[in-house]
Amino acid sequence: MIYIKTPQEIALIREGGKILARILEELGNAVEPGMKTIELDKLAERLVFKYGAIAAFKNYKPCFNHEGQGGYPASVCVSINEEVVHGIPGNRVLREGDIVSLDMGVLYKGYFTDAAITVGAGKISPIARKLIDVTKKSLELAIGETKIGNHLGDIGWAAQSYAEKNGFSVVRDLVGHGVGKFIHEEPDIPNFGRPGAGLELKEGMVLAFEPMVNAGDYKVKTFADGWTFVTVDKSLSAHFEHTVAITKNGVEVLTRL
Repeated sequence: MIYIKTPQEIALIREGGKILARILEELGNAVEPGMKTIELDKLAERLVFKYGAIAAFKNYKPCFNHEGQGGYPASVCVSINEEVVHGIPGNRVLREGDIVSLDMGVLYKGYFTDAAITVGAGKISPIARKLIDVTKKSLELAIGETKIGNHLGDIGWAAQSYAEKNGFSVVRDLVGHGVGKFIHEEPDIPNFGRPGAGLELKEGMVLAFEPMVNAGDYKVKTFADGWTFVTVDKSLSAHFEHTVAITKNGVEVLTRL
């Protein structure tokens, strides 16, 4: 069932989205060679407390986790280089040239938002910079196709076609989703598709778009920890995400300052 939000609900989601945008901006600015990824999680926890929100991912148990583990153990997902999503912060030390994806959700006044960014630790390679730029642009193009009467296939094709035109691939096994009263709602939103195909977009939908783009092949697998997805060919991967609302006046990005 697709949950349509009222303007009043979107206003509350917007408040949480601004908080999440501030947190991710501060986390991204903190990334530097020599720091442990657990430091980013500790910073995320301090910032969530500062802004009066709740970390949505802490102890979360998604449907894909079939290995019997408990909930996700951190407040922010920190994925490095070939790690696509859901990397667990720990004692790993960031090195010069790493690319770091930060994926986070917050709960604020009863509503969830979800967003992600990818940044470099120090000086990164030209291919890493291109991958980050292309992934970010893929998300912006997907947002540009988000309007009443368009379809999910228009969004997916916008992200896919731009990534592939630049020599990269979009992950097929992981998708965006609806968001609001729950961190993951219907519909699933693939980062690939055909123009005009799929669910029609309607006013009041609140959606999380999150293209994950690989420098090599699109295939991914789950790492031994049962959470982290990595590229099968060990190529670099980047990830950007925004929560957006479809309104009568067009699309609004709720997780942007």
